[in-house]
Amino acid sequence: MTPRLELAREAALEAGRLVMSYYKDSYEVMEKGANNPVTTADLEADRSLKRMLLDGAPGTGWLSEETADSPQRLTIAEVWVVDPIDGTKEFILGIPEFAISIGLAARGEIVAGIVYNPARNELFLAEKGAGARLNGDPIRVSDPPSLAGARLDASRSECRRGEFEAYAGAFQVREVGSIAYKLARVAAGVTDVTWSLGPKNEWDIAAGVLLVEEAGGRATAPDGEAFRFNQARTKVKGILATSLRLHADAVRTVAEDVSRRASAPEG
Repeated sequence: MTPRLELAREAALEAGRLVMSYYKDSYEVMEKGANNPVTTADLEADRSLKRMLLDGAPGTGWLSEETADSPQRLTIAEVWVVDPIDGTKEFILGIPEFAISIGLAARGEIVAGIVYNPARNELFLAEKGAGARLNGDPIRVSDPPSLAGARLDASRSECRRGEFEAYAGAFQVREVGSIAYKLARVAAGVTDVTWSLGPKNEWDIAAGVLLVEEAGGRATAPDGEAFRFNQARTKVKGILATSLRLHADAVRTVAEDVSRRASAPEG
């Protein structure tokens, strides 16, 4: 394990201890925007992560959901891309499907990543070119022969909006919180595929993308476009992750559904 990844692991574990001290206990819930809550646990975890990661790796930059952004990061060679709690809604509801996500971006790529679910004591980590692990054990994406009957992790909000109704017979659709955690589940072969057509930010997906790729899969935008990280605009147009074998079929399936819904008569 490189010093940067070991530092990220230690920072994630400490943030996890902070987060779990609030889990199913009392804390303040605030609204950053419509349907976008933040809690005391998010903010304290963010402060802890920023202190440990920047102090432990002088000269690195910072991009986090809970910290005001600065264009200075665009001039820095290595930048931490962090979500202190991805899946805050699940955290608030007491559902153990949230995660601390830490990615290290260099030259547009994520070179080290951690996704840590402290409620389930699952620590996923990966380094560029060195594979992915869960609690120390190597992990690989699943590799079913086709998408037919595949296990598909989907967000609760998108399921409520009916976005996965068309797949009920073709896939085993399961509602799971936190896109970072869903990507980690794909990397570990617990599920076969996940996608979201809603916009995401770099901090939501940075570590998870590396996990999937180092576990032998592929994670891209829903149209198959590769990601670049530490960009001036942090939003990306959704995400799709699965095995190399299934990736092209998954991209095509999503495109066909988007086209069908766009041409369907209103009402």
